[in-house]
Amino acid sequence: MDPATGQPFDDVARLLRVALQYRFPERNLTYFTMLDGQPYLFSGGARFVRLEDEPAALAAIRAHGEATVLVDDVMTSVGAVRIAVVPVPVAGSPETGTYVMAYAIGLEKEGVAAMARLYLLLAAVALLLIGAAGWFVTGELVRPLALLRAATARTSATDLQARIPVTREDEIGDLARNYNAMLDRLTESFEAQRQLVDDVGHELRTPVTIVRGHLEVLDPRDPDAVAETRALLLDETERMGRLVSDLITLAKTGRPDFLAPGVVEVEELTLEVYEKARALGERRWVVGDVADLRLEADGQRLTEAWLQLAENAVAYSAPGTAVAMGSSLAGAEVRLWVRDEGVGIAPDDQARIFERFARADTLVDGSGLGLTIARAIMEAHGGRVDVVSTPGVGSTFTLVLPVPAGAGEQARVREGVGAT
Repeated sequence: MDPATGQPFDDVARLLRVALQYRFPERNLTYFTMLDGQPYLFSGGARFVRLEDEPAALAAIRAHGEATVLVDDVMTSVGAVRIAVVPVPVAGSPETGTYVMAYAIGLEKEGVAAMARLYLLLAAVALLLIGAAGWFVTGELVRPLALLRAATARTSATDLQARIPVTREDEIGDLARNYNAMLDRLTESFEAQRQLVDDVGHELRTPVTIVRGHLEVLDPRDPDAVAETRALLLDETERMGRLVSDLITLAKTGRPDFLAPGVVEVEELTLEVYEKARALGERRWVVGDVADLRLEADGQRLTEAWLQLAENAVAYSAPGTAVAMGSSLAGAEVRLWVRDEGVGIAPDDQARIFERFARADTLVDGSGLGLTIARAIMEAHGGRVDVVSTPGVGSTFTLVLPVPAGAGEQARVREGVGAT
């Protein structure tokens, strides 16, 4: 229908003109008309191809039948063009019209190819950037591992000084820190072993020399000399036995099974240790305050450490003097103490006495490992050993144990029962 008259078209030329007026070509698309086999009108705007100047295209358009629609690809000066040729007859009009839509598939493919090339270029650049970033990140990740490998290659039983610098806060950094901590523990362990071997060699050298010297000069035909030497050798053998026993205890302190935790009644433990300590020497034994609470600890090891303190008190005090024992609760700590009226310890010696084979008074018999063992037992419990001493007045040694939150809320202290 003719939009101007509202009646059917009666003229082919008018129909073709109106058709082009209502068609707006997209990119790479153009409209073209022919009238009686000759180029007539075309769509406005920029045209990618002038079909009227393309012989192959005109030949293909003219070759179509009047009652058919032709779709064909033809080669033009701009590449392949796909055309749709539509016959346009009008009843009562002697003229014949042809309506043509032309689509530049060559240009469209070229555009796709250009996009593909751009994509490949961008993909290549992206891959290069990702590869460079990956190489850098991987290098940063692997560098601590390479340092770890080099450090492990340098580490031996005689060289534990290799350390890995830690510069990051992630799993690799944690691995480096754990490796450094492991070497620190191994170094401490080896140093402790070396120190132990040196100390043991030094301590055993004296009794071995004494035994050998007396055996060399012993006259087996003299009964008195044999009896005297026998007594001396038995005494030295006993001393070496105590030393070996103490060393075995110290060697076990680093093992996971050194402690056998269980429920410990502090009041019961205090009274039991007190009864055992009374056999250590003729002293005026006194029970002080006693704490009544439960702990999660190794009762046997606590007894061993406490008796070491009691034995030390007896060794450094005179017969008939008082030795007091007791337990108390101070804040979040349980304190198991021994107090004597002995010779006391000089301030300069109070830290040294916990070292292996150290003694405040070298004239006192013993292996010199008692306080070391006590300290090791308390450290295994997460506690410590405190000492307060005044020369000529006496000393107070205290085993200090941490109390878990809430464990001491129902605790009470029973006042001392006095002397025996």
